[in-house]
Amino acid sequence: MVEDRMKKIYFQFYKETYKSTDIDRKTKELIAIAASLGFKCHGCLKGHMEKALKYGATPEEISETICITMGVAAASVVDQTDIVAEQLQIKLFE
Repeated sequence: MVEDRMKKIYFQFYKETYKSTDIDRKTKELIAIAASLGFKCHGCLKGHMEKALKYGATPEEISETICITMGVAAASVVDQTDIVAEQLQIKLFE
């Protein structure tokens, strides 16, 4: 549903983010795994897990990446509910 012109722009940007920099490709793929989980992109997750393995990530590194992502996700739930509870002046625990 995205216009071809816009897809082309996106893919140019995407390729640019994976060019060689101070961050090695394995680390970029681990970051992409976390982002894929955060944005709930199943296809992205599969592709980036495959690439992470290809670029030398161990199952333990992938697991740690997933655990860190879980921690951030859990923190976002606490953050959101604390903010709403404060707005609604709900104090369940003191």
